[in-house]
Amino acid sequence: MREDLQPEELLKIIFTYTAKIANEKCLDRLLMLMADMGRELIVADRCTLWLLDESNHQLWTRVAHGVKEIRIPADSGLVGSAIQSGEPIIIEDAYGDRRFNQTVDKQTGYRTKAVLVTPIRDNEGRIIGAYQAINKMTEAQVFSEKDLEYLTLASAYSGKSLESALLYQEIEETQKEIIFRMGEIGESRSKETGNHVKRVAEYSFLLANLYGMSPEEAELIKMASPMHDIGKVAIPDEILKKPGKLTEEEFEIMKTHTYIGYRLLKNSNRRILKAAAIIAYQHHEKWNGKGYPQGLSGEQIHLYGRITAVADVLDALASDRVYKRAWDFDRVIDLFKQERGEHFDPVLVDLLLDHTDEFLAIKEAYRDEVLEG
Repeated sequence: MREDLQPEELLKIIFTYTAKIANEKCLDRLLMLMADMGRELIVADRCTLWLLDESNHQLWTRVAHGVKEIRIPADSGLVGSAIQSGEPIIIEDAYGDRRFNQTVDKQTGYRTKAVLVTPIRDNEGRIIGAYQAINKMTEAQVFSEKDLEYLTLASAYSGKSLESALLYQEIEETQKEIIFRMGEIGESRSKETGNHVKRVAEYSFLLANLYGMSPEEAELIKMASPMHDIGKVAIPDEILKKPGKLTEEEFEIMKTHTYIGYRLLKNSNRRILKAAAIIAYQHHEKWNGKGYPQGLSGEQIHLYGRITAVADVLDALASDRVYKRAWDFDRVIDLFKQERGEHFDPVLVDLLLDHTDEFLAIKEAYRDEVLEG
């Protein structure tokens, strides 16, 4: 058994977590910080942050101690009761309360006893979720009014940060959707399917992770890479949709899509669009310096461009296009072996070769419908 915290211990926890919470924009990490803070403040075994999804009339948690994402009806259980009434709940024996929803315990094998729930409100006083603490770890084994006071304080502070993180996430999701749709527009003009940009995004994401990038940067590349060919919106149809080989003059015009895409995106201050500008400009550069538009070589080419180059060519060769049929995947891999250190970054090619099955799985997961002539 543990002891309730002394005042100086409480202050230390509060100061430690409030500093971290104030600087955190990632929703999942914020929820975990909030859960950790609540658990430590009142010496609970577990603490969960539930969010209210009004559109689906659900409560959900993606981050909680001991569980993965769970969704339940918004009026379900003790959390639902607290959210519906707007009042906190303290009970000593969950199974003795008819409001208690045993579903989560049945899913996880956990045994809930004492429970403390307090609603979380946004800046306008609307309930956006709830803290739920489970099983007091002191000798008393029940939560007190003082525990409620501490958790209510934590929810009052955390609610503002949570509201900001939810807004930030909504903005990012909107940006992702816009960028993806713009990428589809660029591809649809040359009769490519929307699945091309999906596959390029997934290939790029996989390569970035295999390369050892941080999860945040890998996600950034995934979001930005669908814009690699956005400059094609300015290329004339007779060139873009030509089924045969381009003339030298036509190819020079086609090559301008890299600069056009860069010019469209380069002045944005949004990190996704800044990354997309780099990718649009450099995804046709080659490791040996014989690419375009700048003739960059080796690590002069931004890593985002080098990754998207592999992803784009991989998909272009392995998919049907207006001017060719898809290559067999083994033939595609053979080309990458030949172009290792020539067209492509050798490190990235090695990652592709070492994880071929994972790339093939992406290809199969996002198969194209039959192209129309």
